[in-house]
Amino acid sequence: MRVDENPILVEKRDGYRIITLNRPRRLNAFTIPMHQALAAAVADAESDQTCRALLLTGSGRAFCSGQDLNERVLPSGEVVVPGEGLKKYFNPLVLKLRALPFPVVCAVNGIAAGAGLNVALACDIVLAARSATFTQVFAKIGLIPDAGGTWLLPRLVGQAKARGLALLAEPLSADQAEQWGLIWKALPDAMLMAEAEKICAEFAQGPTVAYGLIKRALDAAEDNDLATQLDLEAQSQREAGSTEDYKGAVRAFLAKQKPAFTGKR
Repeated sequence: MRVDENPILVEKRDGYRIITLNRPRRLNAFTIPMHQALAAAVADAESDQTCRALLLTGSGRAFCSGQDLNERVLPSGEVVVPGEGLKKYFNPLVLKLRALPFPVVCAVNGIAAGAGLNVALACDIVLAARSATFTQVFAKIGLIPDAGGTWLLPRLVGQAKARGLALLAEPLSADQAEQWGLIWKALPDAMLMAEAEKICAEFAQGPTVAYGLIKRALDAAEDNDLATQLDLEAQSQREAGSTEDYKGAVRAFLAKQKPAFTGKR
């Protein structure tokens, strides 16, 4: 199997980073080295106090086709049973993307299939080129949606559509994904990266603490009852309201000026 020198590319921008899945010959399918490089890139971005947003995309004609099945066949010909790879790589990645203290934008530039699709859906804002397709391909090879697929799909599109996507494993166009609420927006191919970078640049100038608290509150709402969620809102609002970003924004509003957010607590 060909070893990719740089399965993950990282580009630092003013206030945010672009992480590109870079195995275009294999439609950016995940391998262990790619997982390790991506985890390191995400951890490095999180530890950088100047990084206030993340943009995830793919190289070539795919965002990500999921797990590279070449890694699932041993030299003996035996097929590896899935499970450990999920626990060690995919599951921590999905949890980390949801828990990052700043927004994650995903620019789906082409094919998004299997676990690759569900990694995209774990991001906060998902944009897609109109040529992109979304496929929960698992049932075609006798598996179930993983990397958060069974949790994300019904919450995004409802049970009926989630079951259709998972059981039929049919591709969904970017336009239909937008109509169903699976993603935020479908765009002409030529506009995808410009729009994604524009959003990240705006996030990089925004109230980062509030963004992180919004992410946490929305995720918690999936399981909380109303009273519990109201308590969480009050607690989070106290935290957001204690930042200089909030105090400065109030002063700017009263002075009819544009606020300048630092993103600091």
